[in-house]
Amino acid sequence: MPEGKPFEIAREFDVEASPEEVWQAVTTGTGGWLWPMEAPEPREGGRGPFGSTVTAWDPPHRYTNRVADVDGIAEQTLNQLDYTIEPREGGRHARVRYVHSGIFVDDWDNQYDGADRHTGFYLHTLREYLTHFAPRPLAFATLNGPETSTAPDALTTVAHSLRLEDKARQGATVELRGPGNRLFQAVVDYRDPYFVGLRTDDALIRFFGRNHWGAPVGISIHDFAPGADAAANETAWRAWLDETFA
Repeated sequence: MPEGKPFEIAREFDVEASPEEVWQAVTTGTGGWLWPMEAPEPREGGRGPFGSTVTAWDPPHRYTNRVADVDGIAEQTLNQLDYTIEPREGGRHARVRYVHSGIFVDDWDNQYDGADRHTGFYLHTLREYLTHFAPRPLAFATLNGPETSTAPDALTTVAHSLRLEDKARQGATVELRGPGNRLFQAVVDYRDPYFVGLRTDDALIRFFGRNHWGAPVGISIHDFAPGADAAANETAWRAWLDETFA
């Protein structure tokens, strides 16, 4: 195995949510903004997600998990996620410091670039979830496009299939065309060359331009509507992706 090289990705931001709400989102509510995962044992030394160990547990202020020899990820031998949450405005709001660190052992520059850009998008989605949807129950679905969605212009193809105009910038309210040619309204809450984030009244729909790193385009749907059906969402958006990249 190639010799590893450490990395660290740090972000700090304010959010209009209490420290307790942030704590819930990053420990037991990850499906609302990231993906559902095993809740950590609520103690230092407990088991965390993906075989990690909880190395700091001080609710609602500090949570850290750490794992060596990351399961299923040959390019990484160490991974640590650290959240520090501080109250603001008498505890009505919070400041969050997030640090993702570890060791990449293969294709370091590409791995770091992908992790760094994904971090910005995921943490933006966390703020969207806390501001608009927490703690509503949800149905979560995630899927990848076909092999043809690894093309350099794949995310542009996604935008065209949505009928998302090039001039529609972050913050715009737009009418888009989704699965089954259904029209729906959404706010473009995030847009750059790598990702598109859409927010409807009941959902966060995220498009990942992983084609930039040699992988297929991905979609995640965080659906907070009463009676939302994750399997139906996955089926509908998979058909949409297959048609988009046919």
